Amino acid sequence: MATLRTGNNVRHRSNSKDRPVKASPPSEPEPQTHGAVEAELEADDLIQWKRHIEVKAELLEQIQGPLQDLLDKTIAESVQSYSRCIRGAADGDLVAKSTATSELFEINHIRTIYHMFIAALLLFIISTLAVDYIDQGRLVLEFDLLFWAFGKLPTVLWAWLFMFSYTLAGPYHMLGIWGGCYHSSRFKGVLTAVAGLALATAQTYVLGVFPIYMVVHHQLPPASRFIIILEQIRFVMKSYSFVRENVPVIMNNKPKQGEAPRLPAFSSYLYFLFCPTLIYRESYPRNPYIRWNYVGVTFLQILGCLFYAYFILVRLCIPVFMNESNQPFSTRTLVLALFHATLPGMLILLLAFFAFLHCWLNAFAEMLCFADRMFYKDWWNSTSFANYYRTWNVVVHDWLYYYGYRDFLWLSRRRFRSAAMLSVFIVSAAVHEYVFTMCFGFFYPVMFCLFAVIGVVFNFTLNDKRKSPVWNIIMWTCLFIGQGIQVCLYCQEWYAQIHCPRPGRSFWELVTPRSWSCSYQR
Repeated sequence: MATLRTGNNVRHRSNSKDRPVKASPPSEPEPQTHGAVEAELEADDLIQWKRHIEVKAELLEQIQGPLQDLLDKTIAESVQSYSRCIRGAADGDLVAKSTATSELFEINHIRTIYHMFIAALLLFIISTLAVDYIDQGRLVLEFDLLFWAFGKLPTVLWAWLFMFSYTLAGPYHMLGIWGGCYHSSRFKGVLTAVAGLALATAQTYVLGVFPIYMVVHHQLPPASRFIIILEQIRFVMKSYSFVRENVPVIMNNKPKQGEAPRLPAFSSYLYFLFCPTLIYRESYPRNPYIRWNYVGVTFLQILGCLFYAYFILVRLCIPVFMNESNQPFSTRTLVLALFHATLPGMLILLLAFFAFLHCWLNAFAEMLCFADRMFYKDWWNSTSFANYYRTWNVVVHDWLYYYGYRDFLWLSRRRFRSAAMLSVFIVSAAVHEYVFTMCFGFFYPVMFCLFAVIGVVFNFTLNDKRKSPVWNIIMWTCLFIGQGIQVCLYCQEWYAQIHCPRPGRSFWELVTPRSWSCSYQR
């Protein structure tokens, strides 16, 4: 007997030898449990993961060399760029945030296109000298048309000073008076309505009626008219943004007992009136240095674009449309003139873009240390007109988007998106037509039809879903045709107004184009 002791107790059990053991039949193997199955699955996953790691390691070994070379090159370029910035900062020439065109000009191939435009300008000058020498026997460049277009500049200057003085003092002091009394007044709605009516009346007379009176009464030439009308629109948009951004802030921030209401700083508003943006902010990103050599080069480029446009008009537009003005209006004459005006029209569009959106805005941004230079995007790569409208002029687009499109959606509780977009197009078309009507001195709604009709159709049909490069070709083709239509029709109407004055001043005579019925005979 074998004994098993547990503590103080002793238990006896029989040995297997003492009694026979009954043989049992062989049992079937028990089925695998759930844990065993999971263990096998985990082992399979581990094997597959190990194989995946081995393949990945082999792939990394193969591409390690090219990746290392690329990384070394990137780091070297970054170090060089950082070194240039440090040297520029030490020399007082910190590189500012660049626009798309500035970055493109760093590429030699793109800069060659810029050189080709300069060569074309030199060719215009040489051809003009050659023609004048052959016809008149002298080598003198005359700019009588240019001086006439910018005539009466003293009148333009004092008119601008009057509009600027009002825009600087009027909206700011009106907002200050209203903001100082708003929270302490018992009749906030009446006070707001009276202040808004007073400001709207002042805006209407000073920034509405006064510029029109100056343009019409003094019979300013076209370029001088452009200065006053464009500045009128700029002051209206700036002052509206200033009031629109500050009124909600004043209404929603009630001052504590004994504290004065927080009003915008006068220096911020003064800076806003000159900086190249139409959205008011208390502060903007600033650069620490001014590159005066860059400012000088930019103004020289503006002057070059001005002379470039002058030679395009003198050599490509005026001789053709002056001779066509003695022919009756017909479809054949219109089609020939349209295709003749396509190239000069596109050149003028590119010159206007480069001179204003690139050079002019960058020059003022540099002088004011304004760091945000996103005045336009790569509109030339657009495959849809929807993208073209957003990227062509970002400064104006932002204003229309925030104060036109978004405010319309807010008022309609985001229910009429198409109507909001259509309203923006209508406003933009009306303003463009107003500018051309006032500057040319006649009503010919070419710009309005192109924006409000064709532009709207293209915006909804040639939308952002168009990604193929073919649509970029289509967009450029439409731009060429559109610019040809504008130059052709406006030039024809200009000479028709000269050769066939209106017999009366009735409404229908004022709105009916004279080029439709004028046939001038020398």
